[in-house]
Amino acid sequence: MVHSGITVSSDWCSDRIFLLPSLRPRFLGVGPWVIWVGVLVLSAVAVYAAYLDHTIIARFESRRWSLPAQVYSRPLELGVGEVVDRDQVVRALQRAGYRATARPDTPGTYQVDGQHRLVIHVRALSFWDGPQPARRIRIRFDETGIAELTALDGEAAPALLRLDPELIGSLYGSDGEDRVLVRLNEVPQALLLGLLAVEDRQFSRHVGIDPGAVLRAALSNIRAGRIVQGGSTLTQQLVKNLFLDSDRTFRRKFDEALMAVLLEWHYTKAEILETYLNEVYLGQQAGRAIHGFGLASAYYFGKPLSELEIQETALLVGLVKGPSYYHPLRQPERARSRRDTVLGVFAEVGLLDQATFEVARSRPLGVRTAAQRGGAYGAALGLVRAHLLRDYSQDDVIAEGLRIYTTINPEVQGQAERVLRRNLDRLAQQGKKDLQGAIVVTDVLTGAVQAVVGGRDDAAGGFNRALTARRPIGSLVKPAVYLAALESGRYTLVSTVRDEPVAVKVAGGTIWRPGNASGRFHGEEPLFQALAQSHNAATVHLGLEVGIPRIVQTLRNLGVNADIPQVPAVLLGTLELSPIDVAQMYQTLAGGGIHAPLQIIREVVSPSGQPLRRYPLDLHQAASPEAAALLHAAMRQVVLRGTARSAAGLPSSWEAAGKTGTTDEQRDAWFAGYAGNRMAVVWVGRDDNTPMGLSGSSGALPIWLDLMRNSDVHPIPRVLPDSMALRWVEPATGRAAGPECAGAIELPFQQGTGPGNPVPCALTERWAVHPDENSPVQHLRQWWQDLLGR
Repeated sequence: MVHSGITVSSDWCSDRIFLLPSLRPRFLGVGPWVIWVGVLVLSAVAVYAAYLDHTIIARFESRRWSLPAQVYSRPLELGVGEVVDRDQVVRALQRAGYRATARPDTPGTYQVDGQHRLVIHVRALSFWDGPQPARRIRIRFDETGIAELTALDGEAAPALLRLDPELIGSLYGSDGEDRVLVRLNEVPQALLLGLLAVEDRQFSRHVGIDPGAVLRAALSNIRAGRIVQGGSTLTQQLVKNLFLDSDRTFRRKFDEALMAVLLEWHYTKAEILETYLNEVYLGQQAGRAIHGFGLASAYYFGKPLSELEIQETALLVGLVKGPSYYHPLRQPERARSRRDTVLGVFAEVGLLDQATFEVARSRPLGVRTAAQRGGAYGAALGLVRAHLLRDYSQDDVIAEGLRIYTTINPEVQGQAERVLRRNLDRLAQQGKKDLQGAIVVTDVLTGAVQAVVGGRDDAAGGFNRALTARRPIGSLVKPAVYLAALESGRYTLVSTVRDEPVAVKVAGGTIWRPGNASGRFHGEEPLFQALAQSHNAATVHLGLEVGIPRIVQTLRNLGVNADIPQVPAVLLGTLELSPIDVAQMYQTLAGGGIHAPLQIIREVVSPSGQPLRRYPLDLHQAASPEAAALLHAAMRQVVLRGTARSAAGLPSSWEAAGKTGTTDEQRDAWFAGYAGNRMAVVWVGRDDNTPMGLSGSSGALPIWLDLMRNSDVHPIPRVLPDSMALRWVEPATGRAAGPECAGAIELPFQQGTGPGNPVPCALTERWAVHPDENSPVQHLRQWWQDLLGR
C-alpha cells in the first residue's frame, strides 16, 4: 500500500500484526462484541436519521410553499376634488416609508413644495385593476382638498394616484407567525453578503455544520458542563427555527447538527438561504411574530427591502442575534451598538468604504414608532378572516398567497386604538379598574369599515370583543322603536307619548314594571323628547302601541341578523349584540335608511395579480326616506339637549346624532352615533360582566367624542325629501313656536302634519325649556294652553 509517498507491503503489515501476541486475543475475543455494539449503534443512528430525514422533507416542503394571505389597508387615493389635505398625505407617505428629500428622484421619496404643494415619486405598485408605474407627480392643494395633479415625467397626469397600502398583517394559521415572502433575486446583495459575513462566512463551503466552529463551541460547553456557546451555521439556525425548541441541551444540539446535514443533502444552498431569509425570527408585536427580512423591513422601516439604506440593512442583520435584546424601540442604545458592530463587519469585508461607514454610523436608527406604524389591527384581521371564510376555505385563506385589499384606514385605526387606551387609563385612575372596550368605525356613505378595535391592547390579539362579545344593548334599541312608529304614519316627532307607569304580564304570569333611570315619570311629552331623554316608560308605551312584531321587523330591516326575542323587554334592549352588529344597525340609520352591508374587504387578488373576487356596494332602502329624516332629527336632539348633550359642542355642520345605551346595574355602557362622514360604535364594560358604575353618557360617550374630535371628519349634506318641511316648535311640549322664541327648535314634518299655530313667545319665555313636571305652576301652564285651544 502507498501512504505519503512510501510503499509498504501488505504482507509486512499482516505479519507485524500477528506478531503482537497482546493484540490477538482482544481481536479474536472481545472484538466481535465491540463490532456488534458498533453495528447496533450505527443502525440506531441510521433509523433515527431516517426518521429525522422524513420529518425534514415533510415540514420543509410544506413550510416553504405555504403562502399566507397578505392583508392590506386601503390605499390612499389622490385625485382632483378629493377632500384630503397636505398634512394627511404627508402622514400617509411617512407610514409608507417615503423619505423627505430636496430632490425626489427615486421611488419612495417626496418633497414638500411650499404650503400647498407636494412632489411625490411614487413606487411602482400592482393593484386589482392593474399596475401603477413609478412616477413623479406634483399635487396642488386648496382649502377644499386636491386642486390639481401634474406629471413631471412628460406624460399625461393621471386621473387617480394611489399611495402604497399598508401591510396590516398576514393570515398564516394559528401559530401567530407573520411574514412577507421574498425570492432570493429580490433581496439586495448588501443584505445577502452582509448576513453571511456576520453569521456564516463558510456557508458556501460547509455541509450544514462548520467543524471548526463546532469544536470551539464544544470545548467551551464541556468546560462549563452545559451549553453556553453555539457554533451554528445558517443551516443550523434554520433547522432550529423550523423544527426544534429553544432548549440548550446536548441532545438538541446533536439533532440540530444531524438535521442540518440532512437538509443540505436534499436542498441547494440557494433554497436553504431563501428559506432562511423568510423564516428567521426578527421581532414581536404583542401576539404577532415578525418572521423574515421582508416583513421586518416593512415593520421597522415601512419600506421594501430594495429601498433599505446600508445602516438599515445592518440593523436588521444585527437583530438576528437577539431581536428582543436588541429591540430598537425598547433598547435603542443596545440596538445602535449592535448595528454599528455589524457596520464594522461590513467595512471589514469590503461591503462599504470607510467614508460610507462613518456616514452610516452617524445616522439615527430610523425605525418607525408605534404611532407612525398606524394600528395594531388584531381585531380588524379577525373580521377580515371571518368575511373571507364565507367565500374561501380555511386552507385557501392561509396557504394560497391571496392578496386582500381592505377598507381599513390606518390613520383612523391608530387613532381609535389610542383613544380607547387613553380613556380606559383615565377611568382606571378614577377607580374604574379592569375595564375593557371595543370600537367600530365606518364610512357613513358606503358602510366601509375604517377601524376595528377589539380591546384595550388590540395588538395582543386574543378575545375580539368587537366581533364576538355579545352584550345587551340597552337603550341603543330605542331608535328602532321610534323608527317603527314614525314609519307607521300614525306619529310625528311631536306626537304625545305617555311616560307613565306601565305593567305588562309576561311569560309565567309575572308582571314586568319598567321604570326610568331617574326613578321618576314625566307624564305626557313629545315623541322626540322621550327619545332624547331616553325615557323607558314612554318607549314601552309607544312600542306596545306599535306592536313588537313590527319593531322586530324594523330591526331586521336595519341589518340585525341575531335572534331577536319577541318579548316586551326587547323594547328596552335585552337584545344581545356585538359591537359589529350594532355598527350594522346604526350604519343604516346614519345612511338615511339605506342599508349598506358593512364592508371590510374591497378586493381579493391571486399571487400573480389576477383579480379573484370583488365586493361591490349592495345598497337598498331599508326605511322610508321620510321616516329616516324624522329619526335623524330626533337623534340630533339626543346630542343637542338629551342624554348625549356633552357632544353638543361638535361643529353644527357635522350634524352629529346618536344614542346612549346603559344596561341593568350599569354592566354595559354604549354609545352609537355618527358625525359628518363617520359613524362609530363604542362599548365599555368588564369581561366578567360585573357592574362598573358607568352609564353610556359617562363611560362610552367620552370615548366617542375623543375619537371624533381627533379624526378627520368631513360634513356631508343631508337634504329633506321634497314632501317634508321644517317647522319651529317649543322643545318641552312640541307645540308650535316662532323662530324668534327663546329655545325654539326646528324639526321636520311631512306636509300636512305637525303642530298648529305658534304659541306666543311671551309664554314660552316664562318657563324653562325643560319644565319640572312637579312644579306648582305646571297646572297653570296646562290651563293656559287649554284656554288657547291648543
